[in-house]
Amino acid sequence: PSYIEKSCNLKQAINDVVLSKSFDNGMICASEQAAIIDKEIFDDAVAEFKSLGVYFVNDEEKAKLEKFMFGVTAYSDDCNNGRLNPKCPGMSPAWFAKNAGFEVPEDTNIICAFCKEVGPKEPLTREKLSPVLAILKAESTQDGIDKAEQMVEFNGRGHSAAIHCNDKAIVEQYALRLKACRILHNMPSSQGGIGGIYNYIQPSFTLGCGSYGGNSVSANVTYHNLLNIKRLADRRNNLQWFRVPPKIFFEPYSIRYLAELKELSKIFIVSDRMMYKLGYVDRVMEVLKKRRNEVEIEIFIDVEPDPSVQTVQKGLAVMNTFGPDNIIAIGGGSAMDAAKIMWLLYENPDADFFNMKQKFIDLRKRAFKFPTMGKKARLICIPTTSGTGSEVTPFAVISDKETGKKYPLADYSLTPSVAIVDPTFTMSLPKRAIADTGLDVLVHAVEAYVSVMANEYTDGLAREAVRLVFENLVKSYNGDLVAREKMHNAATIAGMAFASAFLGVNHSMAHKVGAAFHLPHGRCVAVLLPHVIRYNGTKPKKLAMWPKYNVYVADVRYQQLAQMVGLKADTPAEGVEVFAKACEGLMKQTETITGFKQSGIEEQAWMDKVKEMALLAFE
Repeated sequence: PSYIEKSCNLKQAINDVVLSKSFDNGMICASEQAAIIDKEIFDDAVAEFKSLGVYFVNDEEKAKLEKFMFGVTAYSDDCNNGRLNPKCPGMSPAWFAKNAGFEVPEDTNIICAFCKEVGPKEPLTREKLSPVLAILKAESTQDGIDKAEQMVEFNGRGHSAAIHCNDKAIVEQYALRLKACRILHNMPSSQGGIGGIYNYIQPSFTLGCGSYGGNSVSANVTYHNLLNIKRLADRRNNLQWFRVPPKIFFEPYSIRYLAELKELSKIFIVSDRMMYKLGYVDRVMEVLKKRRNEVEIEIFIDVEPDPSVQTVQKGLAVMNTFGPDNIIAIGGGSAMDAAKIMWLLYENPDADFFNMKQKFIDLRKRAFKFPTMGKKARLICIPTTSGTGSEVTPFAVISDKETGKKYPLADYSLTPSVAIVDPTFTMSLPKRAIADTGLDVLVHAVEAYVSVMANEYTDGLAREAVRLVFENLVKSYNGDLVAREKMHNAATIAGMAFASAFLGVNHSMAHKVGAAFHLPHGRCVAVLLPHVIRYNGTKPKKLAMWPKYNVYVADVRYQQLAQMVGLKADTPAEGVEVFAKACEGLMKQTETITGFKQSGIEEQAWMDKVKEMALLAFE
């Protein structure tokens, strides 16, 4: 299409259209198939066309022309079946008139026909590859752009569209609306599309239409596309990034740091009702009130286990009204995950969960870029259980109650600003919570150590976390408060390891089992751990893809962990088995179930869901 808008240089615009449409008798695929003219300049445009040797057909001649060119006439019952006569492309105006059954002057440049609309009901708005041009009137700028868009969609997606206009805003609107790869401004469409004369487009007679038109290229095809370019690619390890919160405070009563933290005046506390009842929120508020500056505090304690989008939106509304400069999350993984998402949406209201949850191979090379955080507030995380490690990780999981979908989000921008690892919050934990969260720590560390993305920076952390769990979990479970402190540290250390090395199939499966049967996460990962160790510890049928993971070593790594905790493991195979049994031993000593049947799941209920869980775990 060529839209002739009322602000244009009319004489130049009509000259360009006639020049373009008469060039090579309209054979150029970029030539105008219709001129769409604003009503304010319509009559003047028609007069200008006529002054340049353009012939306008009457109604009878139009019907004859349609019948000859397409075998149908406008608004006839069979007009949808119109097909261009293969004899037509590239012939002269006089030839068309003679074969259609009427006469035009021999010096006619092009033939024009008035049309009422774009589409199959008006056959002459189809692609014609001839010096025949449809003329349409635009009742407004919007109508003109709409008709041009219809022309592109009708017979020319991805190709070319011209506009004659001196209003920059309208030109930009036109260019954004139309799905054409060449938007030709104030120039003949044929010569403009070919390129090199009226613009700096690379000259070519083969014009790509991009994905709009089902092509692999959208530019003009030139010699560049004919060159065979060889690329020698040397193997390189991907750049990896070890990132944890800039400040991590630990040791008993390290919560007192909140009294000294700079730039803290409006605090939004995110927690759950249990933490509030236990007095943990009050403990934090007492420290905040000891600050030298006066602080404002708002609390949100409606976070539930497996936090939902709906809960996050509820908290976000309060947060937006309050306008904090610091967000403090107190609790387990649910409170910290909810706070991360509230923080994200507080600073970036237009963030899209669908884009953020997309899969990736390398976190730093994902197609979607998370926004930079910290522009409006810091996130301070205070874990009250020794398990998730969320206080130091770039991960958060949010669920949508309405759709049943989970959104696992991962990006280093979600890493908290400050972590306060104060073991005094865990001293009154019930035994069952100690066991479940402690076994979760073990799985975090083990999976990080055997991960294909494990590296020198995470290995030491993972090994230390495994050692701390084997030495202290049972003691902590039986009431040893020193061991309880060490388990709290182990949780954060394991979190730092898997924040960069990531987790594996154990956690992927456990998330789905827990969601399907409403089981505690730590219990799910623990039940699966020995089976995953034995599975990962056998030679794989399919090898893992990661440049630094150049050979399979999972069995050797399990052997190393077994030896580290004092087990006899002379071979990798022996190491795999004894380490799996050692993990089962920890489960028995903490009175943890070793199979899902023990949790009350019926076999048929399991079989009904297992295929779906496996498919979801692959995500």
